[in-house]
Amino acid sequence: MRKRNARTMTPVRRGAMLLAVALFAWSAAAQADPRWRGEWPRTDFAKRTVVLEEIVSGGPPRDGIPAIDRPRFVAAAEAGRWLDPREPVIVFEHRGEVRAYPLQILMFHEIVNDTVGGTPVAITFCPLCNASIVFDRRVGGAVLDFGTTGKLRKSDLVMYDRQTESWWQQFTGQGIVGRHAGATLAQLPAMIAAFADFRSAYPQARVLSRETGFARPYGRNPYRGYDRIGDKPFLFSDPVDPRLPAMERVLGVVRDGRVRIYPFAALAAAPVINDEIGREPVVVFSRAGMLSVLDAEIIGNSRHIPAAAAYKRKVRDRVLSFERRENRIVDRETGSQWDVFGRAVAGPLRGARLQPADSGVHFAFAWLAFNPNSEIYSAADARRR
Repeated sequence: MRKRNARTMTPVRRGAMLLAVALFAWSAAAQADPRWRGEWPRTDFAKRTVVLEEIVSGGPPRDGIPAIDRPRFVAAAEAGRWLDPREPVIVFEHRGEVRAYPLQILMFHEIVNDTVGGTPVAITFCPLCNASIVFDRRVGGAVLDFGTTGKLRKSDLVMYDRQTESWWQQFTGQGIVGRHAGATLAQLPAMIAAFADFRSAYPQARVLSRETGFARPYGRNPYRGYDRIGDKPFLFSDPVDPRLPAMERVLGVVRDGRVRIYPFAALAAAPVINDEIGREPVVVFSRAGMLSVLDAEIIGNSRHIPAAAAYKRKVRDRVLSFERRENRIVDRETGSQWDVFGRAVAGPLRGARLQPADSGVHFAFAWLAFNPNSEIYSAADARRR
């Protein structure tokens, strides 16, 4: 029998063979590459949910961006000595305990391993995606501690846990490589707000201290000009969804399997939006005057952007509708006044709380990369509903 080689095969069979060889060679190289095996001897690369080729080096080595493992906190009054009132902080409230994590610190560390209200949590911020997300650190009964791999996928931070050296996608909380591939961290509600608003709402709450154990130029932005509309995301090779500018900030809300995003351009025109996603009545609150941490080199010199959050509109089995009156948020049904944190601060419903919706503020390119079927809110669509 005549031996068949690549030259005597049909083009289809020859292409299939070459593809199989290439895939095998790539897979073997990925497994043997010292950048993977040498640096990560405990990571099980055979167990994964993504293609390894999608993961690229972001520049720093493993833990080159060091997580904060022993966070210290100070009173809001002390933090006010170095924190501009307009600067953004991650506000996280859990079981009666409230803390603020300034982005001027998080952008140099990206992860804070903390315990709040008795729950071990990871406070995370990826500057490249403008993604601030809080996770419960417990998986299968074990408490995990997280660090940075120095790698990115879709321009987003890839974290790892120190217990198993599994890799995790920060944007989704999903384990993507290693023993925990396929697992998902539980997300906990948090929001980005101006420090002055946080301090006014929670005067007794604590703020992450600059005493982190690391010498970093807190208050300066190493990503100067990164969030300018029209710029391109760093190390993002996917096609950019043409429906929105890549660096447009959006508030994404998930409910009943549906995803809707609210571009900040729409929030500038409508600081209060009553909407319905699936069968869930929701409201979006936004407040102007917060500083971007990704604009000027000195954060205090940056341009203003809104803070935004989404809540469910039902309170005590009653659906409320909200509006802006003389720079105040009130509900039309009772005339009660509400703050951006979803708390009734005056009126008949004083003391009531709106339940946070599953939401977060991110860059449009990142949100749409991980949620390509998102609906995009527009005032015209709202009028038709």
